[in-house]
Amino acid sequence: MSIRVVIADDQAMVRAGFSALLGATGDIRVIGEAADGVQAVEMSRALQPDVILLDVRMPHLDGIEATRRILSEHDAARHGSLPRILMLTTFDIDDYVYEAMRAGASGFLLKDALPDDLAAAVRVVARGDALLDPAVTKRVIEHFVRTMTPPAQPVSLDALTPRERDVLTLVARGLSNREIAGELVLAEQTVKSHVSRMLNKLDLRDRAQAVVVAYESGLVVPRE
Repeated sequence: MSIRVVIADDQAMVRAGFSALLGATGDIRVIGEAADGVQAVEMSRALQPDVILLDVRMPHLDGIEATRRILSEHDAARHGSLPRILMLTTFDIDDYVYEAMRAGASGFLLKDALPDDLAAAVRVVARGDALLDPAVTKRVIEHFVRTMTPPAQPVSLDALTPRERDVLTLVARGLSNREIAGELVLAEQTVKSHVSRMLNKLDLRDRAQAVVVAYESGLVVPRE
């Protein structure tokens, strides 16, 4: 089955370019294009896409608030599969990126990424994984954790086992399941099980939110 995608960007040329690139893959189908965040929310509701590409900065409703509305509406309705949000940004340090992850976005990608990287990103988030551009992820997260006001009620990690805390720490450091397996001397399938249980216990959608929680809870601190 093809991956059904909605593209939301206020620039028509950007939408057309992304649509052409993704449409040429064979396994990805663009089912709608939105010019702003309001239209993106409406299309999510009407079309039930698998993945929504959202520009961070858009008129009427930016990508952050659109993400919140899309995911909160879906949680309230409890129907269909959860749409995955992939944020698009022009800048490698963007004030909105961290908030996008907190809002529930599954990852972000620079707009000047290679065409193959764009298609690969859609596939990654469509299968339920988080995608965080390695060129910017740690720098963005650590920058904003240093400057942000701590949340009034950070997520408690008390439900996690010591091993699950170890896994969360390494997820936050950007390691893949294979790399975590090597670090902890575990089978990769065992790591996948630990990650799944950790996400369930903390009521998180994916690894992107797990990274945010790890920093906001103080489990992981920015490196100098």
